[in-house]
Amino acid sequence: MSAPRPGGPGAVAGMLSLQELDSEAQAGTVDTVVTAFTDMQGRLFGKRIEVGYFLDQVTDHGVEGCNYLLALDMEMEPVPGYDLANWEQGYGDFGIAPDISTLRRVPWLDRTALVLCDVVGHDGSPVKPSPRQVLIAQYERAHELGYAPLFASELEFYLYKQSYAEAHERDYRDLTPTIPYILDYHVLATTMDEQYLGAIRRGMQGAGIPIEFSKGEAWYGQHEVNTRYADAITSADRHTIYKNGVKEIAFLNGVSATFMAKPSEKDIGSSCHIHSSLVGTSDGGSAFVEGEEETDVFRHYLGGLRARIRELALFVAPSINSYKRYATESWAPTSISWGRDNRTCGFRIVGHGQSRRVECRIPGADVNPYLGYAALLAAGLDGIERGSDPGPELVGNAYEAAGAEAFPSSLREAVELWEGSDFARAAFGEEVWRHYLNYGRTEQRLFDQVVTDYERRRMFERG
Repeated sequence: MSAPRPGGPGAVAGMLSLQELDSEAQAGTVDTVVTAFTDMQGRLFGKRIEVGYFLDQVTDHGVEGCNYLLALDMEMEPVPGYDLANWEQGYGDFGIAPDISTLRRVPWLDRTALVLCDVVGHDGSPVKPSPRQVLIAQYERAHELGYAPLFASELEFYLYKQSYAEAHERDYRDLTPTIPYILDYHVLATTMDEQYLGAIRRGMQGAGIPIEFSKGEAWYGQHEVNTRYADAITSADRHTIYKNGVKEIAFLNGVSATFMAKPSEKDIGSSCHIHSSLVGTSDGGSAFVEGEEETDVFRHYLGGLRARIRELALFVAPSINSYKRYATESWAPTSISWGRDNRTCGFRIVGHGQSRRVECRIPGADVNPYLGYAALLAAGLDGIERGSDPGPELVGNAYEAAGAEAFPSSLREAVELWEGSDFARAAFGEEVWRHYLNYGRTEQRLFDQVVTDYERRRMFERG
């Protein structure tokens, strides 16, 4: 990646240089390096490497992995229709190249470090459909236009008293939240979960992921832990490690955590509010304001978000379950309206002066941050280039406002919009567009084949 990263790790506590890793290896405090990349679903895949071998070989040459890892469904089944990897080509290898700037300690795992990787071809060129590369391409496009994009995500999740093994045995039904009542901002309730939340906050800080705060969220056993603003790639990297780390810490404590957008029809959904802004690469100042006045760049960026978000819904809401979250008065938006400090809108304008930013409230906690960030950035940059107007601010209740344009209500609709989008095809390239079209079609097809509990309850006896 050629564009500089102003909000990158730098001297953040928990990050490691190769020299520091070598010192820890010699002291015996690190003996394993998790070398991982993110798949389409946002999961970390890779290898655990003995630290000496990592230092001697992997830092220069990387490792290899089967290319089917970017052509799988959630069940790890190879899926037909991908040009990148298929049976006809024999499912060969691609390279997994460490980005040493992401090397860090993993405090909650014994004697372990982690480095994030880029997926590359045998010639070292980026594998374009890899989620991190999709974001890097948009990040570099922003720099070409003179902007450095800054992002942060607010991830919500549920904690349950059952372990993952127990949840599996119950078929993920009738799980017991750690707190049996709504705990939004509730200090007593969050104290009861502090053995988990404290471990998460301290663990992330120790892993080079600066934390702002944790808080109780809107439903039983639901929490939010927020990380600090950073450049878009660093922020997406932190999001991925944090999400995986929360699950690992839950496992180590005998409980379970889920980032499903909607764990059940009775629960409030878990969101991933994404904050974004642009700063100038020449002066480092916000491109969204001059003094307290909002700039044309801000308005056009917001206009681009509103103009393109529907056709990029596949990147923002990537699963069947994503769309179960969108319901009236559920704290999840149902429209692509915008408003100032208005939580009923899809886009909420927050912050003052240099901190002015757009909060996109549409994604759920199941979003792949690289793809979600890339979608918002591509849309915003297109708005700047085209001079898009965001239209009038929505004042009042967006759930009830006449004429508020709806966000797609199903994955099927999102896939159709993606398939028909000349913009998605141009912004991300034919290879990426086609790859994720196959992903979306596959997700819908696999669900369409399933007989659900809903159908059995209604039809088994009475149908």
